[in-house]
Amino acid sequence: MATKLIKGAQIITMDERETVLSGDVLIDGDRIVRIAESIEEEADLVIDARGKTLLPGFIQTHIHLCQTLFRGRADDLELLDWLKKRIWPLEAAHDEESVYYSAMLGIGELIRSGTTTILDMETVHHTGSAFQAIESSGIRAVSGKVMMDHGGDVPAGLIETTEQSLQESVDLLERWHGRANGRISYAFCPRFVVSCTEELLLGVREMSKRHNVKVHTHASENRGEIALVERERGMRNVLYLDHIGLATPDLILAHCVWLDDEEKRVIRERGVKVTHCPGSNLKLSSGIAEVPELLGRHIPVGIGSDGAPCNNTLDMFSEMRMTALIQKTLHGPTSMDARTVLRMATMGGAEVLGMEREIGSVEVGKKADLILLELNEFHAYPSFEADPYSRVVYSAGYSDVDTVLIDGELVMRGKMLLTVDKGTVLKEADRSIERLLRRLNEGG
Repeated sequence: MATKLIKGAQIITMDERETVLSGDVLIDGDRIVRIAESIEEEADLVIDARGKTLLPGFIQTHIHLCQTLFRGRADDLELLDWLKKRIWPLEAAHDEESVYYSAMLGIGELIRSGTTTILDMETVHHTGSAFQAIESSGIRAVSGKVMMDHGGDVPAGLIETTEQSLQESVDLLERWHGRANGRISYAFCPRFVVSCTEELLLGVREMSKRHNVKVHTHASENRGEIALVERERGMRNVLYLDHIGLATPDLILAHCVWLDDEEKRVIRERGVKVTHCPGSNLKLSSGIAEVPELLGRHIPVGIGSDGAPCNNTLDMFSEMRMTALIQKTLHGPTSMDARTVLRMATMGGAEVLGMEREIGSVEVGKKADLILLELNEFHAYPSFEADPYSRVVYSAGYSDVDTVLIDGELVMRGKMLLTVDKGTVLKEADRSIERLLRRLNEGG
């Protein structure tokens, strides 16, 4: 297997000791095999990283690749109107080709801005096309088709039977889980309680146990959503999920903006994981999640951009900055420091996905999912004795990402994408959204 040697970088390892050093990293195949101040071994490829900063690739724990085509078409709405008036009709209009290019458009943006791993929730149909994009692009992903067998104001194209939803999910799992050297994993993705019968959720519980995979859903994002769940199920989101046996260490909940004390206790005691989406929560006027308190309770919390139409960017730098700043207005200037936020974006995300032994830090034996930042610009200076965490979280931006490796393979070098054809993707994304809008206007 090919060896790569990264020379002369400032390395922010994100290991337990928060080690920062200047030195070299040797990669053999998909793994980091040596880290030292100087490595003189020969390698198949030597990457000159002098003046650059090396850190683990960002891990985004809530993304909707299928929605990237809808960027800018669902602005200035609250969650339930956003879903019913814009997103669900657009998702129902998708075809195989549009899902593929929506995914490729999102993946290109994610890799370009330093994200190497995502937890992705697709739409009801054509999920195989998204997996094809994931496989060919080289990104690491946990993904699954969204599951919807219940609810009002849902387009006919998105409502499925319980049996169809479970069977199609299992079929996708059997085809894609573990593909690409384990880079692709499957997760069961019931959209949220509002969209799922109890029969479906119980089926998800049993199938996830049988196949030993994650369950990813939305919960407690919006007060209106919580009121709907309470009317239909007689209790709040997290308590209901616990009641039916879904609150386990394999459950990953997106948002969790409006939790009461009992729900926080359940999340902690059951080992449930949480993903924070500050940009989406602000844009949809959903609220601000109590992230410092969740972390204080030792609940694993990752960061995600959510979908492009409720954020308009999939840039982790933007999400990290918001994660820190919005808490300071509520809890004071020390409530979310740069080290905590960068940990959420790397090792914290790995813990949410149960991958902390494989990714999330620059350590010997781990996967070579790495990014190089070139911070030699006005906005990142002065550099003399500068705090490296502060530079990444508060000063850096996506344009500073120079090189990206995933599974030991170069997917971007010198700010040029190597696995995503930018020209083709941009052209086909426009063609795809034009087709979807025409389909919607024609009523079919």
